[in-house]
Amino acid sequence: MSGFLSVDASLSDRLWVGPSIEDDRLAEGMAQDTNLPLPLCRILVRRGVAPPDAETFLTPTIKDLLPDPLSLKDMQPAAARFLQAAQSGEKIAIFADYDVDGGTSAALLLDWLRQMGRDATLYIPDRITEGYGPNIPAMEMLARDHALIVCVDCGTVSHEAIAAAKGADVVVLDHHLGGETLPDAVAVVNPNRQDESGDYAQLCAAGVVFLLLVEVNRQMRALDQTGPNLVDMLDLVALGTVADVAPLTGVNRALVRQGLKVMAMRKRIGLVALGDVARMNSAPTTYHLGFMLGPRINAGGRIGQADLGARLLACTNVQEARAMADRLDELNSERREVEASVRDVALAQAEERGLDAPLVWAAGEGWHPGVVGIVASRLKETTNRPAIVIGLDGDEGKGSGRSVSGVDLGASIQRLMAEGLLLKGGGHKMAAGLTVARDQLEPAMARLSELLAKQGAGDAGPADLKLDGVLMPGAATVELIEQLEQAGPFGASAPAPRFAFPDVEINFTKRIGDNHLKLTFGDGMGARIEAIAFGVYDGTMGQALVNHGGARFHLAGRLEINSWGGRARVQLRLEDAARA
Repeated sequence: MSGFLSVDASLSDRLWVGPSIEDDRLAEGMAQDTNLPLPLCRILVRRGVAPPDAETFLTPTIKDLLPDPLSLKDMQPAAARFLQAAQSGEKIAIFADYDVDGGTSAALLLDWLRQMGRDATLYIPDRITEGYGPNIPAMEMLARDHALIVCVDCGTVSHEAIAAAKGADVVVLDHHLGGETLPDAVAVVNPNRQDESGDYAQLCAAGVVFLLLVEVNRQMRALDQTGPNLVDMLDLVALGTVADVAPLTGVNRALVRQGLKVMAMRKRIGLVALGDVARMNSAPTTYHLGFMLGPRINAGGRIGQADLGARLLACTNVQEARAMADRLDELNSERREVEASVRDVALAQAEERGLDAPLVWAAGEGWHPGVVGIVASRLKETTNRPAIVIGLDGDEGKGSGRSVSGVDLGASIQRLMAEGLLLKGGGHKMAAGLTVARDQLEPAMARLSELLAKQGAGDAGPADLKLDGVLMPGAATVELIEQLEQAGPFGASAPAPRFAFPDVEINFTKRIGDNHLKLTFGDGMGARIEAIAFGVYDGTMGQALVNHGGARFHLAGRLEINSWGGRARVQLRLEDAARA
């Protein structure tokens, strides 16, 4: 098939794919029916929005989209037991996963309890010595001193560990795929239980915890009592949702959209400290959550102190928050160095096996368990295929995987567990963790590749660049970008719009930083736009644009507003280019 604007192989060797003829027709019809800009209508059509629903889609409300908490199994007893413990003065422990979703989930409960004049014990396992989820020694220890243990972002498949919590009640609030049986707990609230409908499978753990608190507050109202304001907690829900790469559709989209507004008010001391140390100098976006705040919170669980991120998010002391934020920033820098050393070797190893297989994977001696997930993400992004990266130590390997849209990695990992090819394994559609015996590594990965191939992994071309249409430089205004952002926030399963600027001239180029390219382009009739492309200066695309010699190009990327010195200007985040 011929590429969009006849680009079959761009300067980065990608095929450009534009809207279909049918989508174009639907978008033009929607623009006529609604008077919305055509570029915005193209995005709405891609999302499957019909013209009568456009206005509602552009103004999503939590009230309209939030499910009834009781639609999830075990929600009523979970909320009742939590409320009972909070009101009767029982000792509560929160056992959380060591990632951002676990940290935000724990902070939600700690925040709610603090506003009720209560506190709780926070326990987050060490990634290296304890591994993921509840373990027997930790649960035995917590059960000796606590009446209630709440497991967040973990626990659904932890039968033995939960059984070891003798004398304590256990409530599980999770979203990872459940097995055929559930642990013996007071309640297991999980939209990905085998016996759930799957209607809310997209919720992350922070979303599940938020629904629990909605139900707790509702039970309090039935007793003529008032609970804490939950809207103020949506900043944590938004952060957990974006960082866990949950789909930004349906209720998640509404939660994140409102959560970003709450975060912009800078009321949460821990997030303010972290945003300042990350040098966030504009209103928060999903980019800030996913690439600036999330990695720093994760850094504690990856290579440092496991509970540091959750403690920061729940912190109420400015000085303590600044100290913790500084420490997380340091750990994040260390994590980058460790990641870079593993990434280069893993990519070379995966290339040897072939990057066009249904699964790309790599395994190495002593690779740090805290970075294998990030490296798996890098392999996935590079190849557009599910990726697994495993650190080997002794007779075992511990690894992490990331998947692509439409391929359920967690279900395939569970299948491998059932077939005896893995020692441990679990996760959800887009991410999973596993432990494998060294002598089973090759057969396990071969079998996983088979299972993923049946789901269509490997069918998509890694070089495809999907575009929402064309724009001329004069049409790309701040007002248009603000209108496009009504279709956001953008993220997993809701990609930001990407446009092509056809047949433009390069007016100015400049190297910035180590390997970045800044340029200005125009249509030759006065309209010009600034653009920035990261990490491309020394590559084929960067050098072609710098040494353009008057040649014209098609440019493609995402539009953003660059606010500097009180002025708002249009900027293109350049992703690809082709000779016109």
